[in-house]
Amino acid sequence: MRTRRSAPRPAPALAALLLAAALALTGCSAGDDASGGSNSAAHRGADDKGVSGEAAPGGTGSGAKATAPPKLAASHIIRTASLTVQVKDVSKARDQARTGVENAGGYVGEESTTRDAEGHERTRVVLRVPVEKYDGVLAELEGTGKLLDRSAKAEDVTDQVVDVESRITTQRASVARIRELMDRATKLSDVVTLEGELSTRQADLESLLARQKSLKDRTSLATITLSLSETPVKKEAEDDDPGFVDALAGGWSAFVTMLRWLAVAFGAVLPFAAVAALLVLLWLRVVRPRLPRRPAPTATALGPLPTARPAPEAAQPRTPGERD
Repeated sequence: MRTRRSAPRPAPALAALLLAAALALTGCSAGDDASGGSNSAAHRGADDKGVSGEAAPGGTGSGAKATAPPKLAASHIIRTASLTVQVKDVSKARDQARTGVENAGGYVGEESTTRDAEGHERTRVVLRVPVEKYDGVLAELEGTGKLLDRSAKAEDVTDQVVDVESRITTQRASVARIRELMDRATKLSDVVTLEGELSTRQADLESLLARQKSLKDRTSLATITLSLSETPVKKEAEDDDPGFVDALAGGWSAFVTMLRWLAVAFGAVLPFAAVAALLVLLWLRVVRPRLPRRPAPTATALGPLPTARPAPEAAQPRTPGERD
């Protein structure tokens, strides 16, 4: 006997359809809430981590991701160094330094070589090397010989570079405005005024561009001043016992020293002797001839004056019989 199937009731089918729609709506709202919650959690995690980039204590799993630190502005530093190295062969060390600098992408800016009285050669070389190769080239130059002196300096000019770039931008905009005004000017006086203003601002712009170029050159290339000197030749030890030649040399040196001191003494006395000789000459030539002279004895009209006669001798008594 064939059983008869009953037709499905419309009420349970409608209820199932409504339940499915409610579940779909609930899932969509839950997804939106979850996405919003994850975004807010990410923001909270970034705030909790701070500058160090470490996860917050409450963060778990892959939800607490480290944020990248902010990028710092590129620094502009002027690097200079000075080296004094003692080598056995200055020419060889100079060529080696020049080759090393050229291989690093630099060049020789200045070079001077001298030789002292003993024949020792000395060289001073100014080298320009890229900043990224600065440390390597400096270490290589220090190893060419015996390092006697080393000094290095680093100057941060980032603020100057930024300031110059900002002023260049402003100055270019100012020049562009002046040119626009010149295009729209109709009076000759306005054109002349604007041309003067344009030349002034153009000169300021060129000055700023030259300063920017100088800063770029000094920050991109480091300066190394290298001084090379040869090692003095050591003399052999001489015999301490003096000989005839040593005595003769010592005596000659003493004789020359004595002559030198005599010459010094003569030079010191010479001005006084010259003044004394001049005074004596004036006395003999000028003063003495003008002095009054003593009068000489003169003869009278009666002849020369009588001279005094000697007194007569005393008369002696006469003897009897003696005649006159």
